Amino acid sequence: MKSKVILITGASSGIGYLTALKLAAEGHRVYGAARRLDKMEPLREMGVMPLKLDVTDEASMVSAVDAILKAENRIDVLVNNAGYGYLGAIENVSMDEARRQLEVNIFGLARMTQLVLPAMRAQRGGLIVNISSVAGKAVVLFGGWYNVSKYSVEALSDALRMEVKPFGINVSIIEPSGIKTPWGLIAADNLEASSAGSAYEEEGKKMVRMFRRAYTSNILSGPDRVAASIVRAVNARRPKLRYRPGLGASTMIFLHALLPARWWDAIIRTIL
Repeated sequence: MKSKVILITGASSGIGYLTALKLAAEGHRVYGAARRLDKMEPLREMGVMPLKLDVTDEASMVSAVDAILKAENRIDVLVNNAGYGYLGAIENVSMDEARRQLEVNIFGLARMTQLVLPAMRAQRGGLIVNISSVAGKAVVLFGGWYNVSKYSVEALSDALRMEVKPFGINVSIIEPSGIKTPWGLIAADNLEASSAGSAYEEEGKKMVRMFRRAYTSNILSGPDRVAASIVRAVNARRPKLRYRPGLGASTMIFLHALLPARWWDAIIRTIL
């Protein structure tokens, strides 16, 4: 297997961290990027090159990509993994917070993609892996702005795939279900804060309890399932357009597409 030069954003924890470890162990040249360099120091010992990167800062993004191109003269794979979830009712989430979530989850992803594409075109090949979610296909209660960001990842990825195909560049989307990482507990804390003292407080509390139960139990799949899907995409001669790791991911997307909207709404509220 030919070694590839790979850039992974959001590599300081969870899915990005595990993916960096797995790909480095297979002999790839892996650059793990995140805001906190100190959290990636253990990756260095495993052969991963840590890079400081903030996907909301233009200079930071340009500097990271330039550093890799200067060292390697190529970038074969970009894994757009950086992202976060701030849950809450549309009425409760401030517009500043909504914009920040879109800035991280979609505009940062888009800008990183723009920065690596010239090199990939020049080498007549490459792979963009965008981390979406079942939330990019199926809306859940209080998911509003997070759903908006992930639906946008889906649309952008589909458009991008058609645009870059003539240059030998592939685009794969990863659509996990709920994955047992710190994301879920952080999202629950955000929902609790955004709902406090509002008309949505009682329903918000119910969902917070559900999230905390799920993300501290053994029901959900671990981040290694998602990392394994990313590794498969990277190593595939012809990567799949979509990978759906995690418990119930394909079923949830299928049901959302099949069921009438009112039925879906009723199911989600019943689960809550």
